[in-house]
Amino acid sequence: QVQLVESGGGLVQAGGSLRLSCVASGRTFSSYAMGWFRQAPGKEREFVAHIGRSSSSTYYADSVKGRFTISRDNAKNTVYLQMNSLKPEDTAVYSCAATNSVFVIHASERSYQYWGQGTQVTVSS
Repeated sequence: QVQLVESGGGLVQAGGSLRLSCVASGRTFSSYAMGWFRQAPGKEREFVAHIGRSSSSTYYADSVKGRFTISRDNAKNTVYLQMNSLKPEDTAVYSCAATNSVFVIHASERSYQYWGQGTQVTVSS
């Protein structure tokens, strides 16, 4: 089983940057593909970004492409989400998720078995 703990959220002005981190427990982090999702108040949770086990593949939601970058450090059991040029509509609780499934639909919540509690990101205008 994997436990995930996010950090790095906060309040930032529009145009600013934040870097989220998600630390995973266990010794098999490199066997998990990782994703970031977010949920704004009154809205359903949505896909943000995904990274494969060896960082060889990354995927992004159209709404964040070119502004957000997902990366991972398997030696530190950590996945990152660098968020630049933040907009008020990026305000949400951001959660990381892990999957060891062979077949992964990277944008589907159902592909991920483990979830963190989330970290709040608030972007002021």
